[in-house]
Amino acid sequence: MNAVRERNVNAAAPENGRDRERRAPAYDAYVDEMDGDTLVIETRGLTKRYDERTAVDHVDLRVRRGEVYGFLGPNGAGKTTTLRMLLGLVRPTAGDARVVGAPAGSPAGLAKIGAMIEAPAFYPFLSGRDNLRVLAKHAGVPEARIETVLEEVGLAARAGDRFSAYSQGMKQRLGIAAALLKDPELLILDEPTNGLDPEGMLEIRELIRSLGQGRRTVLLSSHLLGEVEQICDRVGIIRAGKLVAEGTVDELRGRDWLRISAEPLEQAQSVIRRVPGVEQVSRNGRALHVTADPSHAAEINRALVSAGIAVHELRRERPGLEAIFLDLVRDHETEVHA
Repeated sequence: MNAVRERNVNAAAPENGRDRERRAPAYDAYVDEMDGDTLVIETRGLTKRYDERTAVDHVDLRVRRGEVYGFLGPNGAGKTTTLRMLLGLVRPTAGDARVVGAPAGSPAGLAKIGAMIEAPAFYPFLSGRDNLRVLAKHAGVPEARIETVLEEVGLAARAGDRFSAYSQGMKQRLGIAAALLKDPELLILDEPTNGLDPEGMLEIRELIRSLGQGRRTVLLSSHLLGEVEQICDRVGIIRAGKLVAEGTVDELRGRDWLRISAEPLEQAQSVIRRVPGVEQVSRNGRALHVTADPSHAAEINRALVSAGIAVHELRRERPGLEAIFLDLVRDHETEVHA
């Protein structure tokens, strides 16, 4: 079943009456308002409920052309369900989605999308190359593309081996190769480094970064903060079905700050507050958290030394995406339980 589903997503099926009926009529009202050359994905109030459980809750997602967009959230946050709705594999309960200029799941949109949702499924007794031949024939793709994508994912040398003999990393590479067969404008990858060792994860990350070039867009779903931080241009954070933040990694991190350890600490805090350019000083354990442009570090240090204060540590701190993510998650849980 998974193999069939994967082939359907990566193929351009002819449109029929049922496909036309499934299109969301709400799009007709705003299609002219969208900047089709900029937004590859746009959702409005996208929602999916299963009986009493809400898997995706009014998500407004915007992915721009040519970027690697990280869809970040813990397991069970609603990432895969959202991706399935974007591909037409799951019907939304409410809301709309438009993908590469067409309603989600329409043949016109699927023709421009390559996707790997969850673990790739292939025929174990066929070689990697022959598996791609099956998919290429089903999708109406010239066989010449097969060697191109095998080279692109670094699998050409092992393409003649049976799929069952592949390592987990090679299986993931073949899944990405299958998603690339149509030379898609949009590449959707769901947890592509799952089950890989550190070396394999690094190789897949480098591959994804190289694929997100030019006008091709990559939507990467992941629960790994470091992965998203290293390779994504922009990030959307989802928690309990809600999109709680969206922006570049730098925007989500906020400003850099200074960590200062000095003695006596209270006197140091008083001196730093009087230094021009310092916006805020607060205690952070046995150190001070100073909100100021890091370019003021030397001036702050001189002021402390002139006041006879011993400076043990003065360093620039950059908020990590992990800390931002945990803060957003806590804030959301506080709102839910308030």
